[in-house]
Amino acid sequence: MGKIGRIRNVLIGILMILLSLVMLVLEPEIGFLIAAVILSVALLVTGIRLLFYYFTMARHMVGGKIQLYVGLIVLDFGIFTMTLTHVPHIYLILYMLGTHAFGGVINILRALEARRNAASSWKLKFSQGVVNLLVAVLCLFSLESTRLLVILYCMGLLYSAIVRIISAFRKTAIVYIQ
Repeated sequence: MGKIGRIRNVLIGILMILLSLVMLVLEPEIGFLIAAVILSVALLVTGIRLLFYYFTMARHMVGGKIQLYVGLIVLDFGIFTMTLTHVPHIYLILYMLGTHAFGGVINILRALEARRNAASSWKLKFSQGVVNLLVAVLCLFSLESTRLLVILYCMGLLYSAIVRIISAFRKTAIVYIQ
């Protein structure tokens, strides 16, 4: 990771910490809508970035069409999340729990792959995946209380921000080919 990527990760981590603190202070309904808007904007930006990457570079690469498909799917999920802010909150809660659980499973699988490849950062990725799954399970058992859901979501967001900042300061291995 270059210096610009490290600075970007630290800034995103600080923004995530501030956002989770703001969500804790506000009313639960407003905090919950902020979380949904953040999730939808993040998905939209990621989808647009992947589509831009496809149209600029990946279409000329072997297996580049996968970037097109992933970009379209992520963009669709972002648009779908934007539309969920007007339906009853239980659907949005279940959708956000699904994304947390899916993200946790992906982090755990990536960590296990990094462990097989003898990478040093697999423990941090594994712990992040376990925390995401734990947040999803705890939220699943507390669907009645919107305040508790927002608190749990903010705790997961705080942990993700701290892990992002820590990973920005870790040394990365550079492979030189001679």
